[in-house]
Amino acid sequence: MMYSVNPYHYYYYYVRQSSPTIWSSSKVALNQKLRTLWEQHVFWTRLTINSIVGRLPDEKQTTARLLRNPTDFASLLQPLYGADIAHKFATLFTEHLTIAAELVTALRDGHTAAAADAKKRWYANADALALFLHQINPFWSREEWQRMLYEHLKLTTDEAATRLAGNYDENIALSDEIEIQALEMADMMTNGIIQQFPALFTM
Repeated sequence: MMYSVNPYHYYYYYVRQSSPTIWSSSKVALNQKLRTLWEQHVFWTRLTINSIVGRLPDEKQTTARLLRNPTDFASLLQPLYGADIAHKFATLFTEHLTIAAELVTALRDGHTAAAADAKKRWYANADALALFLHQINPFWSREEWQRMLYEHLKLTTDEAATRLAGNYDENIALSDEIEIQALEMADMMTNGIIQQFPALFTM
């Protein structure tokens, strides 16, 4: 089955394509899976931030669900890249999430030095992720991933800060921005995989 795609909201799709094209069902399925994983990533990050900031009783369970996200990504990547690469991605992505939780906790408790240290390590992790993604897929630009991940970190930091400050209208508006940006990363990841493994996505 073939799907006609008119990707007016696919930012990175337009970067790489001069005009709409026909996507096979396997390409659509890959994109849907990656969009779901990135949606879950930011959804559970938001809930974890809310739980940490509010000292809610579900913090442990919510964080545990968030930390399942890297494993779910690894399960998708393993058939393409092998177990070692999938595991390395999961490790880096887990660090991304655990450092984020550490940062929010430090900000909540007013531990300025600890927050600054966590933020420094968070951006270093983004650098490592961008380099790793480029190394495993030449169609994933290190610079582009670094820019996208830095934007993701800034938006997530602002999301935590507005929650801590009780600026709920701004906090909700930021969540909408975060969702859109996460879907852009999903589309960028999709396009890179399709370009690297074109024979796998013909049907």
